[in-house]
Amino acid sequence: QVQLVESGGGLVQAGGSLRLSCAASGSIFSDNAMAWYRQAPGKQRELVARIRGGGRTTYVDSVKGRAIISRDNGKNTVYLQMNSLKPEDTAVYYCNTLTAVGDYWGQGTQVTVSS
Repeated sequence: QVQLVESGGGLVQAGGSLRLSCAASGSIFSDNAMAWYRQAPGKQRELVARIRGGGRTTYVDSVKGRAIISRDNGKNTVYLQMNSLKPEDTAVYYCNTLTAVGDYWGQGTQVTVSS
């Protein structure tokens, strides 16, 4: 069983920055890939960024150059630094990990970017 708790969302003006955090507990290992997804109103949930156990990262094209995903294995925490935020980044951001025993999601954290 894995628990994921996101934090760090909020209201920010366009051009601003936020750092989202996802604290993991339970049967989580440093070689598990961790990911951030987001879902805007009326849209499907989309992958924003993923970091694999070896540290390799991938990003959706819309955030490339503006987002950095990182992890601190000692703290079982994954971060998403978002810079140059745009109104279209407004969404609920979810942390996710897929392990051998399950697909786990956090409760989400709201990010709202005002123009």
